[in-house]
Amino acid sequence: MDRITRRAALLLGSLATPGLARAQGSTWPDRPVRFVVPYSAGGVADTIARIMQARVAEHLGQPFVIENRTGASGAIAAAAVAQAPADGHTLLFEGATFATLPEVRRDLPFDYAAAFIPVVQVTTQPYIIGIRAGFPATDLAGFVAEAKRRPGEVTYGTPGVAHIGHFMGEALQLAAGIRLEHVPFRGGADVARELAAGRIDAGIISYSSLRPAVERGATLIASTAGQRQASLPQIPVIGETFPGYDMSSWTGVFAPAGTPPAAMQRFGAAVRAALADADVRRRLEAAGADAVESDPVAFADVIRRDRETARRIVQATGLRVG
Repeated sequence: MDRITRRAALLLGSLATPGLARAQGSTWPDRPVRFVVPYSAGGVADTIARIMQARVAEHLGQPFVIENRTGASGAIAAAAVAQAPADGHTLLFEGATFATLPEVRRDLPFDYAAAFIPVVQVTTQPYIIGIRAGFPATDLAGFVAEAKRRPGEVTYGTPGVAHIGHFMGEALQLAAGIRLEHVPFRGGADVARELAAGRIDAGIISYSSLRPAVERGATLIASTAGQRQASLPQIPVIGETFPGYDMSSWTGVFAPAGTPPAAMQRFGAAVRAALADADVRRRLEAAGADAVESDPVAFADVIRRDRETARRIVQATGLRVG
């Protein structure tokens, strides 16, 4: 059992002791809860946070304040939350990059596994490959053919180095036998802006982030999921062309290590209440995300699985960034 799973199990176990839970969380929250999102406004994490913001605040009885702190593929935001008081009033909202980044960044000033407790998974969602208007292809096969014709010249953007989108791009290159040029940004919205302007050839980001680029002529050619989404049946999956390809991202909430378990129980309940709201679920689906029912142990298992996948990709590609 790794550190994250062990911490999640301890959290779940402590919540089974009602007296302890009441003692630790009876007054939480006693002021606004700060929700730190590591990516730019308009990206998938920011979009999902804002979709559930009002319902979570209503359940907590306190303002629920979203703060975008971009840079270093999420590490700047994570460091800020890790250093915050472990009282439940400052939380991190991350995606699968929480699992991938530590596998290639050896220069991080903190240990993700030791610094955080997984609280609750919120969604799961694939990423989509979008290509710019005027690119000499309209589907995945054509994109791969163009990349083979111009090895190392076709560019693709993601929300950062060692972000889950970067790993998805590395996995595609392995599967297709191509070489692409990775261009990192501070968030999916930034990737979409550059894609819409034609300054990069492709982007591997969320559906919600890509929509503004689609309105300006970008084409969605493939999903990273293992099978087509019910909400996006028109978008083929990479695995239809390269069998076995199956990678998705997720969003979830993390607290600094040492945060009172009962505060996390209450926050998890607030998230689950928000996700039970029909309008919230409809808006998430429209953004290309699926709500998840989760507890800390199940969430820790998801993180462990994605770290193992990241390690395999690192071993196959030699990817290192620090």
